[in-house]
Amino acid sequence: MSAETPAAASGQFTRRRLQFRAWRGARPFWAGLFVVLGGFLILYFPYAHLQLGHLTMTMGTPGGSSSLIIGVLLIVLGITLWFQQHIRVFAGVASILLALVSIPMSNIGGFIVGFLLSMIGGAMAIAWAPGKQQEPQPPATAVPGEGGAPEAVQPRLPHQGTDPVSESNDLSGTSPANGANGRHSAG
Repeated sequence: MSAETPAAASGQFTRRRLQFRAWRGARPFWAGLFVVLGGFLILYFPYAHLQLGHLTMTMGTPGGSSSLIIGVLLIVLGITLWFQQHIRVFAGVASILLALVSIPMSNIGGFIVGFLLSMIGGAMAIAWAPGKQQEPQPPATAVPGEGGAPEAVQPRLPHQGTDPVSESNDLSGTSPANGANGRHSAG
């Protein structure tokens, strides 16, 4: 940062945080994060070189290639959940299936932790539903009859407010005007 660099606006951090919050709220963000973390753990352990003092332990297993494929697919599915939320059900089911396949194929699913994260993320992706926009609330000082409290409704009797022409043509058998009283005749 140099002396000529303009300082950030005082509310820029807050504005960016609120933008990220709105972006995160419009998609299954946490489901995608869990799937990505689970995929990373499944991918990491077969290729990890653990250092214990001067001793290096390699976790290379025959399941290394399957761990690579499953881990990369889970990471891609997690990122897909963030940017293509309309295919969340497919991505959720696919991540659950890949997590189940990772148990026998790659070090017990990333030592169970990657398996559990991927399963939980997939279930969250399937269960997520987009929120609905809130309708504007009516003003506090509402004029009677305009969105305020409902007015008393007069019960309508069968002979009030109906068209006599349409009553005579009603063959449904449910109108009391045709004498059937809701009974249908079989012939």
